Amino acid sequence: MEMDNQTTTVTSFVLLGFSCNLSVNIVLFLVFLLIYAITLMGNLMIMVITSHLPSPMYFFLAHLAFLDFCFSSVTVPELLVIFSASQTISYSACFSQMFFVFLMGTTEGYLLAAMAYDRYAAICRPLNYVQIMNKACCRRLVGGAWALGFLCSIINVLPVLRLSFCGSDIIRHFSCEFPTLLALSCSETFLNKLAFYMIGSAFVGSSLIVILFSYIHIISTILKLNSTEAKRKTFSTCSAHLIVVVLYYGTGCFRYMRPSSASSIFVDELFSVQYSISTPMLNPLIYSLKNREVKEAIKKLIGYKS
Repeated sequence: MEMDNQTTTVTSFVLLGFSCNLSVNIVLFLVFLLIYAITLMGNLMIMVITSHLPSPMYFFLAHLAFLDFCFSSVTVPELLVIFSASQTISYSACFSQMFFVFLMGTTEGYLLAAMAYDRYAAICRPLNYVQIMNKACCRRLVGGAWALGFLCSIINVLPVLRLSFCGSDIIRHFSCEFPTLLALSCSETFLNKLAFYMIGSAFVGSSLIVILFSYIHIISTILKLNSTEAKRKTFSTCSAHLIVVVLYYGTGCFRYMRPSSASSIFVDELFSVQYSISTPMLNPLIYSLKNREVKEAIKKLIGYKS
């Protein structure tokens, strides 16, 4: 901190997430290091094997794996530093982390919406699937997801940079996320909160509308099939995506969109760990277990013979 006319100006923050005694911190360090290693290896493996699979679904899956790789790398390395060395994070590093959390989180939401639309085209309009989901369309959907993620990040982070932080520098969390950082400001934050909820509702709502529209039509199409086996096989092609959507949106919306009056440090950390650390680790595992082609590609990659 710096003192200026008896006013304390914050130049760095102290992250107190999971602050425990030394022995517990060592255990947590090893646990999160293992999670991070599994996340990196799992998502790298998905990126490698999907590069050899021609379907548009695997084009989106490769980008989802890349996003999860980056999303996990935004928070986990800093968390490991907290456990092993210092709990202090600089002002610029804190805001950079918040920007990238917004960027990766929003982009992943729209990428999941693009994947839902891909499943809709494959199941509900199979005869036109190749024409609808051509390479140019897939690239535009992925590029649009990144562009909207960047826009959401800029809109939310730039106004926070204008706020004054002149009181406590202690963040009772393991990363610099919007709600916890806003609580430390000595400026009026009503407009920031209002803009956040309005923009968040618009971004989350638009992507969820695409997902709901897609799955309403998918379920309607599946129910019209005569064969039970055909229903099972058709639903299995999108079950992994559906699980990922529920995990991601369920925990993310609960963390960010609930009112501050219902806030709890422990619950906030629990849900933040779920959507920003656990979900990037679980996504490749879910797709590996639920998708037959991915399983076969993994077996070829590791040289497995039945």
